[in-house]
Amino acid sequence: MEHGRRIGIIATRLAGTDGVSLETAKWVKVLTSLGYDCYYFTGESEWPEDRTYLLPEAHFSQPEIKVLNHDLFDDYQRLKETSSEVNRLKENIKIHIHKFIDKFKPDLLIAENILSIPMNIPLGLALTEVIVEADIPAIAHHHDFSWERTRYAISGAEDYLRAAFPPTLRQIRHVVINSFAQRQLALRTGLSSTLIPNVMEFNKPSPEIDEYSQDMREELGIHQDEHILLQPTRIVPRKRIQLSIELARRINRKCVVLISHQSGDEGKNYEAYLREFAQFLGVKVIFGADRFDYIRGLAPDGRKIYSLEDAYLQADLVTYPSRVEGFGNAFLETVYYRRPIVMSTYEIFKTDIQPKGFMIIGFGDYIDNGCINASRQILANPAKADEMTDLNFDIGQRYYSFNTLEYLLTSLLTECLGT
Repeated sequence: MEHGRRIGIIATRLAGTDGVSLETAKWVKVLTSLGYDCYYFTGESEWPEDRTYLLPEAHFSQPEIKVLNHDLFDDYQRLKETSSEVNRLKENIKIHIHKFIDKFKPDLLIAENILSIPMNIPLGLALTEVIVEADIPAIAHHHDFSWERTRYAISGAEDYLRAAFPPTLRQIRHVVINSFAQRQLALRTGLSSTLIPNVMEFNKPSPEIDEYSQDMREELGIHQDEHILLQPTRIVPRKRIQLSIELARRINRKCVVLISHQSGDEGKNYEAYLREFAQFLGVKVIFGADRFDYIRGLAPDGRKIYSLEDAYLQADLVTYPSRVEGFGNAFLETVYYRRPIVMSTYEIFKTDIQPKGFMIIGFGDYIDNGCINASRQILANPAKADEMTDLNFDIGQRYYSFNTLEYLLTSLLTECLGT
């Protein structure tokens, strides 16, 4: 399809293996296939430089943004100096978003989670004002909201949250990734939204291990007789990675827990706890963030960087014990790469995903004996694992493919742009 329409995508970062960046990449792939040209405004990027407007202040990890957040989310009052700094940064970011629009001339903007969760309040406020000033149609793609995170429960930023997280503007169409978020958004703000679930490229066959990744075990110090339990998430407390470590201990087989992602935006204390916990239980855990990325490459010291795909394909079992998820990218990735999974049946999984008929090893608040026994059986019986993963792939192909995303995006873009 050729129509020459341009889309500007605004995000705090478009890099690494976080869920928002990965899902944005899928949207871009589908949008490109539909004939749209995509351009990017972000604080960190691994994407094409000639299509990217890079502004460090857009990233939530910038020192001045961290200082602001410390005052905004520590009690119910904020310093007047904080208000002044929010306004100063907002005005500066606005200038750059307008320059981005002038340079790339997008017909529509897509805000990737920056009008959802207040990790960078000046950026959200700036984009909200720019949308009004430019009178440009926009899609706010919400992955999670402030009311879903306890760290935003105490706030001196209530006026900012009501203004831009999310904003209520006629120019904006809202997209959520699960039915619970859709209901909460309507209840809390009166806003209607379109539900577009996360997807995987199920129209492509699952890949297999190739020559590049054959040395992955050796490179990471994993013995051939050790089962790999892959934890494909960021290291943040709500992922409950300690339960994956407990599982590895209680299975009574040679296991190593491989964590493929780095610590998130909530500090390093949880990672330190996990290291101590693993040592206490005598479980081998590999913190492998420096060896994995979305795509293959080389580290500065010349060592191989493996892709997330490589990690999945060599996993004997994927562990996903999250307490809460907006949708569950790691679940869909596990289904696509045909790996068996042991996971917490978090709320969104129970309401939106499980009814489709997926086969999993599930548990609730804690690892029970049934979960342990089922995990042992899967590791000891590859045929049973294949039965589970083949069924799951077929269901994923039916409900969570790029075809689904293309259908939903086409309808939404027609509503936004009128073509």
